Amino acid sequence: MIDKARLAQKCSTWNIALTDAQLEALDRYAERLVSTNEHVNLTAITTPEGIEDRHFADSLLLAAQPEVAGRMVDVGTGAGFPGIVAKLYRPDLDLTLMEPTGKRVEFLRAVCAELGLTGVELAKERAEEAARKQWREVFDLATARAVAALPVLCEYCLPLVKVGGNFIAMKGPDAEAEARAAQNALGKLGGELGEIRAFTLPDGSERRLVVIRKISQTPTVYPRNGGKIAKKPL
Repeated sequence: MIDKARLAQKCSTWNIALTDAQLEALDRYAERLVSTNEHVNLTAITTPEGIEDRHFADSLLLAAQPEVAGRMVDVGTGAGFPGIVAKLYRPDLDLTLMEPTGKRVEFLRAVCAELGLTGVELAKERAEEAARKQWREVFDLATARAVAALPVLCEYCLPLVKVGGNFIAMKGPDAEAEARAAQNALGKLGGELGEIRAFTLPDGSERRLVVIRKISQTPTVYPRNGGKIAKKPL
């Protein structure tokens, strides 16, 4: 399905080295993604090179960051990006895939089984509800891609992160403006902007990784319910 040599070459420009076994697993992942996508809405990107660039290389870029370690939650993971790819690259991760849509969770379960992934928890939950259950402030790292604007995303994700941990938001070229807009939310939720790392994906699109540190506990009034978060962002 994918061109494994092409993907390996692209990732090598970031000093990301992939083994033959990892490339084979990504190829199988791509095949199942495309076949399942025929009857379950998983992705609009179905060409081999599109999957390589916008799903795999993008997720591997996140996986190679120094904060990616320990217990990680991928919020609104959808078809498993970046979480499953990060787990393939970093097998030592203790990964939770958080996704509220049942058919997508079924896909994630099938992919993890096919690829033989262990140490993966599937949480069929909305993040704002999960943060009031056993997942509150237990993760070393939260990440999310294309879920919501950063002020909203912070309220979804920071309550899941333990003090001393990190939240990395995968954003586009407007990340700096979003980070400015999120300052009030960060102050209320116990977060602090670390840095914004700029990259260019193989297809030329811009990627920004917004690194947010969790410096204090999130007050128990947060997160609010999903309707309030959407209607009145912090």
